Amino acid sequence: MSKNLKFTKMKNEIKTSCYKGTRILFSDLATYKRNLLNKMIEILSKEGFNEIMMPIIQMQETFGSKVGEENNKMMYNFKDRGDRDLCLAPEYTAVIMQLSKEEFIFGKGLPIPDVKVFYIGECFRGENSQKGRYRQFTQFGVEILNPTQDYTDYLIELSDILTSLVTDLFEVNKEATRGLDYYKEGRGFEIACPELGSQKQICGGGSYDGGIGFAMGIDRLIILCNKKVII
Repeated sequence: MSKNLKFTKMKNEIKTSCYKGTRILFSDLATYKRNLLNKMIEILSKEGFNEIMMPIIQMQETFGSKVGEENNKMMYNFKDRGDRDLCLAPEYTAVIMQLSKEEFIFGKGLPIPDVKVFYIGECFRGENSQKGRYRQFTQFGVEILNPTQDYTDYLIELSDILTSLVTDLFEVNKEATRGLDYYKEGRGFEIACPELGSQKQICGGGSYDGGIGFAMGIDRLIILCNKKVII
């Protein structure tokens, strides 16, 4: 970064003319979000992670049995002109799981070990919209596919570093019950920030079939942007 980024009190968020639960970020707030993402990318790149970009239009079947009953009810489902069942991506770990089995393999079907990827993706859920809970939100995901060792502590430490870009006031739960069906034994880890009140969870992750990783809610992180300066 060329200089410290400071948040000003000018109008930075526009909701008029937007679909409920969505918003337009403007000026300093948009710049803050962009700089935060750039800093996170810089950290992940130094750790040997490669970026992967995924489409927001996905097959419904990718998520149907993985994201849990509540999330299934909130998905934006539709049919295309070929009568195929599609959706706007509610999250991306389910897509990553599929890639670990179908794409990140050697010629004879053997998995390529310890593939480190990260992504920035727009997600869509029919939430009861409120501050910190949006119908369109940005997810920053970090995944290690076909792991040859337990990366849990490493990923928790990495998520701590990313969270610390915005705030030092957060709590880590290493034995969290996760609401997504693909996590092994339904458990994983979470990071929460009490300053956010009822929508305090900003990161969640754990092990799943084919990998281990976590995802962070960027829109909740930037609510805290007046608390700390990104360097």
